[in-house]
Amino acid sequence: MPRSVRLSFPNASGEALAARLDLPPGDPVAFALFAHCFTCSKDLHAVRRIGAALTERGVAVLAFDFTGLGQSEGEFAATSFSTTVDDLVAAADFLEATYGAPQLLVGHSLGGAAVLAAADRIPSARAVATVGAPCDPTHVRHLLVDAEAEIAADGEATVDIGGRPFAIRRQFLDDLQTHETMRERIRTMDKALIVFHSPQDRTVEIEQARHIYEAARHPKSFVSLDGADHLLSDPADARYVADVLAAWAGRYLCQTQATPSYDDPTVTAEIGDAGFRTELSARGFALAADEPASVGGTETAPTPYDLVGLALGACTAMTLRMYAGRKKLPLEGVHVAVTHDKVHADDCDVCATSEVGLDRLTRTVTVSGGLTEADRAKLLEIADKCPVHRTLENGLRVETRLTAPGDP
Repeated sequence: MPRSVRLSFPNASGEALAARLDLPPGDPVAFALFAHCFTCSKDLHAVRRIGAALTERGVAVLAFDFTGLGQSEGEFAATSFSTTVDDLVAAADFLEATYGAPQLLVGHSLGGAAVLAAADRIPSARAVATVGAPCDPTHVRHLLVDAEAEIAADGEATVDIGGRPFAIRRQFLDDLQTHETMRERIRTMDKALIVFHSPQDRTVEIEQARHIYEAARHPKSFVSLDGADHLLSDPADARYVADVLAAWAGRYLCQTQATPSYDDPTVTAEIGDAGFRTELSARGFALAADEPASVGGTETAPTPYDLVGLALGACTAMTLRMYAGRKKLPLEGVHVAVTHDKVHADDCDVCATSEVGLDRLTRTVTVSGGLTEADRAKLLEIADKCPVHRTLENGLRVETRLTAPGDP
């Protein structure tokens, strides 16, 4: 199954940018770099959906939070379109140094303008895709028009974008003016190009797509996303983009191989600014945890206690398989069911005091195969010797330290 790896890399100022690399089940046929829209993050639904569909087609996708956004370090107010382009180049350099050079650049909205601007600085890129992108980054000024006078007078203003406040400084507006010649940059871009845009896009009008397409040289393609909104809120629209994109890009991509490490024993857990769903990573594999709806969760992943039960069940099954293999027992299969509950004082015969209660894991092990009663009795004994069982029963010391992003 596809897996995700949580990563970070430095921007031009040395600040850590948070990234996620989505890897296909086997060796990637290519690597792609995804640039999200203005003030969004790598966890935008459209980014995740397009990335997931691409990984199903064998393409590994690196998405990251630009400086000052999402989980990345830095101050958003100190950024500009130029620093966004610099972040993209830094991401490409990091991807090339650690996994494989990106051959496909994908940009959504202003991220699309950014990949067009960065393309000539990423030599490994063979193909570029834009989704709902403006031809010129100055198009974003319409979001700031009500604050331009304040920005001009005070040098900075707080602007509501997508329901969230962002500080915009004069340098951001001044920098946009230096990128008004994007059409010439697109014309000289020596990459294959595909442009996705919806005629119903109310954020970036479809005329912008026409400007991009007309400025570019062949090979180039245009795909109309009829009925889609700017953020591709309908999962079917995002999947359509990914499926068409993967089929189109396959014509231009050279096969490469990834080298993810399975040897790092550190697991990670990351949660956002709302809800309980937590993204987990272990040895390069993506997992998740959540809570029941009754306590505010979304019930989209196992609970932390479920994961404890899964660890015990998995370790038990592996231990029995290992033992049966060594002893040449005719064990055909093992099914382990684990339930968690609380043991109250009057039910507990191992509590030192009535004030103490215990968490109890009840494990039911079902074995199949031509086993004798003696074999079954021995397997039951061996189940209690699995490493996770011993760790849980013997006690585990947990040491915790608090750090800030970027700390060693």
